[in-house]
Amino acid sequence: MAGGGGQKDRTTIVYNEHIKISDIPLKAYEYVVNGKPALEWVMERQTIRKDKASGIVNDSNRYAIETVGDAAYPFKLLLRIVRVSMETLRIVENLPRLELADE
Repeated sequence: MAGGGGQKDRTTIVYNEHIKISDIPLKAYEYVVNGKPALEWVMERQTIRKDKASGIVNDSNRYAIETVGDAAYPFKLLLRIVRVSMETLRIVENLPRLELADE
């Protein structure tokens, strides 16, 4: 993510040197899965990592090409997560208040 002076600009994601996604609503980070914003969770898993013990490289770009058959899959997934986060929050906010009976 882009940022400066120790403060991250959460409204912008630098996808690579050619693609920057901007105007991401800060509200998108409020959709939390397992204690972490879904958007951050996906970004962490879309990085290229090499397991030190096995030497196996986890590369979402290769997965996208070899398994999904779409080189743009990681990018599209990121955009989908922004939308799903926003839509889920909108739906949840519009649910009626849950009244629990006292036991």
